Amino acid sequence: MQTVDFSRLAIQPGQCLLDLGCGEGRHSLGAYVLHEQIDICGVDLSQQDIRVAAARFKDFEQPHKPHKHLAFARADGLRLPFADNTFDRVICAEVLEHIPDYRGMLREIDRVLKADGLLAISVPRAWPERICWALSEGYHTVEGGHIRIFDAAALRRDVERHGLQRYARHWAHALHVPFWWLKCLFWGNDDAFLVRQYHRLLVWDLMRKPRLTRVLERCLNPLMGKSVVMYFKRDMAR
Repeated sequence: MQTVDFSRLAIQPGQCLLDLGCGEGRHSLGAYVLHEQIDICGVDLSQQDIRVAAARFKDFEQPHKPHKHLAFARADGLRLPFADNTFDRVICAEVLEHIPDYRGMLREIDRVLKADGLLAISVPRAWPERICWALSEGYHTVEGGHIRIFDAAALRRDVERHGLQRYARHWAHALHVPFWWLKCLFWGNDDAFLVRQYHRLLVWDLMRKPRLTRVLERCLNPLMGKSVVMYFKRDMAR
């Protein structure tokens, strides 16, 4: 399940991409599959997630294509083990809502992003998220849960303070919103009938990608997409 639209990042042959807070590797693996000449580094604070991502990579690795590389490593997003101006592209998808010092992470992104680099950031959209918080305290108090609800305009201003400007925006995963509302309503009981049935629908949609649900989600995303995705480039006028 891809939240970031890679076509909006215009990745060029030979470029380096950082997937910051890569989790179990969905965007790192997506970038690897889609591009023929690319160096990708996926980092996350969770060693367990890194192990899962590395194991998944075994099913996608293309050793016969020597000009593409993917590596996963454990790293703290507030102290990235990379030199300044290392990456052409940075993805930070569904991460900042978990981070107490998210502005510190934005500073690290700014540091490792090249002068002509592009950045993609996604966070949960505010109004569907507020309903999740209202339905379940556990949703946002569980370890590793969402500790804040972002106002997208305020987050944009935080990013643009680093000399970046937004050049694109979209929303994603509208069909996932009712699932999370149900999950919050029946928090702690993933075997609840409605939760199980909606999860089956999402898995079917992910695997089959039927035209009907793809069109439906595109139409619903501007209204109720669960994630807001923003893309930034350096403001060369500054």
